[in-house]
Order: sequence, then structure tokens, then C-alpha cells
Amino acid sequence: MSNSSISSLIASGTKLFLDSIDPDLVQQNLEWGAVGATSNPIIISGLIESGRFDSQLQQLLAAGKDDSEIAWELTDQLVRGAQEAFHSVWKKTNGNAGWVSFELDPLIEDVAANLPHAERVERYIELGRRWSAGHDNRMIKVPATPAGLDSLQTLCADGVTLNVTLVFSMRQYQQARDNVWAGAQQRTSLAAFKSVYSIFVSRVDQYTAQHVAQLSKQAQGQVGIVNAKRIWQANQEFWQSHPTPLQQEIIFASTGTKDPCDPPTKYVAALAGSDIQTNPPATNEAVAASQLKFERQVDQLPAKQTLDDIDAHVDMQHLEDTLMSEGIAKFADPQKKLLKTIARKRSELK
Repeated sequence: MSNSSISSLIASGTKLFLDSIDPDLVQQNLEWGAVGATSNPIIISGLIESGRFDSQLQQLLAAGKDDSEIAWELTDQLVRGAQEAFHSVWKKTNGNAGWVSFELDPLIEDVAANLPHAERVERYIELGRRWSAGHDNRMIKVPATPAGLDSLQTLCADGVTLNVTLVFSMRQYQQARDNVWAGAQQRTSLAAFKSVYSIFVSRVDQYTAQHVAQLSKQAQGQVGIVNAKRIWQANQEFWQSHPTPLQQEIIFASTGTKDPCDPPTKYVAALAGSDIQTNPPATNEAVAASQLKFERQVDQLPAKQTLDDIDAHVDMQHLEDTLMSEGIAKFADPQKKLLKTIARKRSELK
């Protein structure tokens, strides 16, 4: 069943994705008009803890799989299910939508493991090839870390559809885009070339609240939005001058609000009108319940005074360094938690 508020968001030009592959939530969001989804270890861990997939776990346990093998095989099964749900969208749009993202092993970036850079790059390439093989509407999610960025050209040249995630700055976006484009030009055809760049929004405002207290009241809480809109504009300009059959898009990610004073639709409304929003289930539910009519805002920036304040006080390199350091920790820890969850379920199911 459609929802008027979500319908207005989609009518503004936004492609709505779900930040979950829970089969029940996928079905609900499909009915609302969502055209894609994404997965990560936190989502998989939550689904396992729900007990709804114990039968699949028992089959994998009976087959003698270890905890890591179970984590990846169950992730693959759940992502496949979401892919099937969105496959008709993928076919209808000729590959412009209907995608489900599969995140590569976050432990590649585990600080404790301290893998050499070249080995990390090779792992991304190896796993990207492995988990994309045989799938037509699966995106491979690679983080914009040094090793992740250095794997993009080879993966794209190999025909892998990429979602570059953990992007906080214009510098990261530009390097990711240029590496992906260099790989795309090595393909025999650009007909199936599709790429997306996931810009994290709310985490930027968490950073400024903690590190840039001197921002004016008008600017505080707006930096994530301004940063995302500027990157979106740069992406628009680049692909207008490098046209491709399919759209190369920005994903507005981390759109759930962290400040309890903010309305839950803050980022959804501010970024409405173009490209993709990958929203947490609670955010899509808040949109559905809001009774708001969303209109295009993605190309509207705040007043010059606010922009000047942001540019004068926010050190984007420090922001990127800080959020990447935090992001890498947040990237690896959920995979460790997932493995612990599986170990606990192994004991319980015995």
C-alpha cells in the first residue's frame, strides 16, 4: 500500500532505498515505493538474534561450517532474498535501480590485524570478484579507505558494480569517482556501468557538535547537509561532462537523526529531489507517519553567511581524518559482534 508522504518524496526525484534486508521490511518498503536496499553486519546480526533464521543456521551448523563461513553464507542468502524482491525493479529500470548492496569483509580494515596496504587491496579485489559473480542486481560495497580506494579501478574494470561507502569529504568522493571512472574506461562497453557513492550525513553533524563549537546557531547542524549537497553538485557536473547510459549517483546515507532535538525527517527533507536516500527502517517509518509533503531541496543551499561560517571554521581534512578513524572502528567491530552472535547461537541451538 502506498503512503502519501513517501510518495511525495519519490515524486520529488528521490530514489528510496532501505537500510535493511529484513524480508518483512523489504516487503513493506517495496509497497511504499522503495527501489533498493543495503546490508551490513549490524543488520545481519540483528536478524540472527531475532531467531527467525534458526533453521538456516542449523543447516549450516549441520554442514560443519565454522562461524566465519556461516556469517558469509547467511549474509549471501539474505542478500539474495532482497535481490529477488527488487529484481523486477532492476529489470524495469534497465539497471538504474533495484540494487542491493553487499558489504565486503570489514575485518580487512581491523586495526588489530594491521594488514599491509597491498594485502588489503588484494583482499578487496578478491572478495569483490567472488561475491559479485553471477549476480545482476548486487552492488559490492567498498569503503573509501586507502586500500578500498586503490581497489576500485581494478574491480570496476572487471565489471563489478560498486557502492563506495564511508565517504565524508569531497576529497574521498573525487578520488573514488576518478578511480571508478578509470576502471570503467577499461571495459569493452559502458552499457551496464553503474556506480554510487555513499555520503554519510548525520555523522558530520555529530563531529561539528563535538569539535567545532564556535559555529553559529544557524550553521551548527547544517554542515552534513551542506557537505552532501556540494558533493552531489560535483557529481552532477562530472557526469554531465562524462555521460553514461546509466546514472552514476550519490547515496545519501546516515540519514537517521542523532540529535533528539531534530525532527526524524530532517535529512530526508533537506536532501529530497535527486539520487538515492538509503534510510534506516525507523526513518522511513517516520517519513510515512509524518503527513509531510516533500519537495526538491537537494539543490538549495543555506544563506551565504551560513556557508561562509562553515567554510571559515570547519577543517575538512581534520573532519575526514577524525570520522574515518572512528568509521574504521565502527566498520570492523560489527563483524566481530556478528561472529560472537553466531558462536552464541551455535551453543544455544545445540
